[in-house]
Amino acid sequence: MRIIVLRAGDVAGPVAARRGQYFSWIVREAAPAWGDREWAEHDVRTDAPLPGPRDAHAFIITGSSSSVTERAPWMLRIEAWIRSVAERGTPLFGICFGHQLVGQALGGRVAKNPRGREIGTREVRVVPHAPRDPILDGVGDRFFANHTHVDSVVELPSGARLLAETDLEPHAAFSVGDAIKCVQFHPEIDGDAMRGYVEARAHLIEAEGGDAKAILASAADAPDGAATLRGFVRKVVLA
Repeated sequence: MRIIVLRAGDVAGPVAARRGQYFSWIVREAAPAWGDREWAEHDVRTDAPLPGPRDAHAFIITGSSSSVTERAPWMLRIEAWIRSVAERGTPLFGICFGHQLVGQALGGRVAKNPRGREIGTREVRVVPHAPRDPILDGVGDRFFANHTHVDSVVELPSGARLLAETDLEPHAAFSVGDAIKCVQFHPEIDGDAMRGYVEARAHLIEAEGGDAKAILASAADAPDGAATLRGFVRKVVLA
């Protein structure tokens, strides 16, 4: 069995220099659920052929500093691929930019978040839904997760099920059917990486009227946010 991580972007430079790229972070957080099973990585920004929908037991799409609204050729190509994966029913987990890419690909709409940049360790609220989605098993109705994004899925795809929200993000998590799960936050970002991101974005936060020092001071590990990734592996991929 293997999971393929689709790399859609790079970790912020100063953070990457110390901590590496998203792939290793995702593997670290998913390891308690996935064990020693196989992992692979594919950079979707290259011209290399995309994996087939049956080439893995699941796929995870990473975050990116790019914007889905750019409509770059590689983004259109991966969006078409997402639709083929959805038709096949292979489990797919979208993180931040990946969440947005899935939303756009399946008929939703991505735009700049009218509520502004969301960054730091922030509370996520589970919206009432039954039965409770399996990626949220083991977390409370309110939990903390690490966030860094400017864009948002401002309109969910038809048939999507809203799972969670925050003060700044009404679509913090959603699912499409049983196999596709998307989170706007970063389950793979720990407190150290979150502080690195806040420091790297501090000038932007301040320019937008935010308090970078306060956001930095509250940045922390977010184990419940990370649990959503393990929930996907345990309850969707390995179910």
